[in-house]
Amino acid sequence: MATLAGKTALLTGALGTLGRAQADVLAGAGADLFLLDLPGGDGGEAFADKVAATHGVRSSYVGHDLNDLAATQACAERLAASCGGIDILINNAALIINKPFEKFSLEEYEDQLRVNSAAAFALARAVAPAMKQKHYGKIVNFCSVTLNGRWDGYVPYVASKGAMLGLTKSLARELGPHGVRVNAVSPGAVVSDAERRVFADRLQEYNDWILENQCLKERIEPSQVAELVLFLVSPSSDLITGQNIHIDGGW
Repeated sequence: MATLAGKTALLTGALGTLGRAQADVLAGAGADLFLLDLPGGDGGEAFADKVAATHGVRSSYVGHDLNDLAATQACAERLAASCGGIDILINNAALIINKPFEKFSLEEYEDQLRVNSAAAFALARAVAPAMKQKHYGKIVNFCSVTLNGRWDGYVPYVASKGAMLGLTKSLARELGPHGVRVNAVSPGAVVSDAERRVFADRLQEYNDWILENQCLKERIEPSQVAELVLFLVSPSSDLITGQNIHIDGGW
């Protein structure tokens, strides 16, 4: 069983469906957590307290908007200084909107690139010094099954995830000599609140389309993605870096 006792993790998008599942699994393995999500997030303090009480770890909610890159780096630097360095960074947060590309404004495009990928660069800048000093660290970036090119209506989102994949590969190369592992996870269509929100008017049609296209005819649950992330931040994956691991049911 993976153990993360003595490690501190910074998880972005912590209050979403995927984020909550990861927080529970990481805390269950013994990691202390900084749970970052938008200010005034849905029950952030209560969720952090519940995680701490359930698993006997330190867990803090951090209300922060990733859209401001300079403030994002400064926020992570403060968190790192408060605990002697972040050992695990999970860039899970993302904006996702579905509509034809002509209907996206330039501002919407820029927002998704900043939150979905540029913020990961800012956070990596903040946590890398301590990781290099310890000669050990784990960074997991969230990419997406949409990079396979078979999804309509997600141009800014897919572009941002392409940037995230490039960031993963290049960071793995630069940080590898310092003992820092950098990998990406590409989930498929995970059962989530975001899915129900985006496809509220055609949820059954969307569900049927997913199962038709997947090799495996069952939906992906958030806990299954969380277990993959746990593997990538545990010592079991110490010789894996620069990889983009798909958990998508087969496309």
